[in-house]
Amino acid sequence: MKTKLCLLYGGKSAEHQVSLQTAKAVIGALDLNKFDIHPIFISTDGAWIKGSQLEGPVSDVKELQFSEGEAIAPNALTASVKGSEGYDMIFPLLHGPNGEDGTVQGMLELLNLPYVGNGVLASSAGMDKVIMKNLFAQAGIPQVGYTWFIRSSWESDREAAYKQVEEEIGYPCFVKPANLGSSVGISKCTSRDELEAAFEEAFQFDRKIIIEEGVIAREIELGVLGNDHPECSVAGEIVPKKDFYDYKAKYEDGDTALIIPAEVDEELYARLKDIAIRSFKALDCSGLVRADFFVTKDGRIFMNEVNTMPGFTPFSMFPLLWKHTGIDYPSLIAKLVELGAERHKEKQSIKYTM
Repeated sequence: MKTKLCLLYGGKSAEHQVSLQTAKAVIGALDLNKFDIHPIFISTDGAWIKGSQLEGPVSDVKELQFSEGEAIAPNALTASVKGSEGYDMIFPLLHGPNGEDGTVQGMLELLNLPYVGNGVLASSAGMDKVIMKNLFAQAGIPQVGYTWFIRSSWESDREAAYKQVEEEIGYPCFVKPANLGSSVGISKCTSRDELEAAFEEAFQFDRKIIIEEGVIAREIELGVLGNDHPECSVAGEIVPKKDFYDYKAKYEDGDTALIIPAEVDEELYARLKDIAIRSFKALDCSGLVRADFFVTKDGRIFMNEVNTMPGFTPFSMFPLLWKHTGIDYPSLIAKLVELGAERHKEKQSIKYTM
């Protein structure tokens, strides 16, 4: 019997277009002998629009942005699951706030629906870089120096904020929105003028920003897959031709080399794998994450971040890491659906009343 798979994509986020590309890629890879594909498009203003069942790949993301479709309330998914067309699994292909941050996951939990990927806690903590780093610090996971600000504290005394960064972090440093991915709103700073401009830029995308110490290091990434017993992919390396791996390098000009597998010896890989799995468990992750590291010339490892819904086209790092590990793109999607079903089944066994 086929799995009736509902795909959620689009969303109210600066990463809306990234989500559309992800949805297009996943649809093209799904085995129609195993899956029925039911799309739900979330517009940039938050409208949920249900499309007709898809019978095959789409050639352009415009086909996934339904101008004429059935507008639904999110809780209508419950009726769909319990009705004749019931979905067996929800696959949130959402990047950034209002989708990757635990909001949609919380709704699916309240509706008791099975879904792919990380739960509420891991999604929300993984989205907020400050909370994530605080949890990693408590777990003893090595990181670069960081500090953070909310907009109101910065606006009340900008000079004090800049001085704090210069005294605690120094230059070079990176300024980032705390709750965003795909390198949106990130700036590298080597001077006070650049720092001031970076604060202005980052606060356009979030009320909270994080400032991290810049280090000269390789950027190494591992894919993590699983629930209670996660496994790691081979290591990959990002070699940007610019100062850092920004949004344009990721999605527009392709001005970056991805080296898979990366040149890491067994001892270094074992250390990376250990930290990746410890980080996965520290956030109580499930399904998938991409673990991103800095590795210095003298062998020091710093956890940069984990991404709880990494880029997911066939040309993104996470699927490529698993392809080189022996799991191709269609099989990876099927594995994630299997892991989502496994987690949902376990939750059904939990007693919530005495």
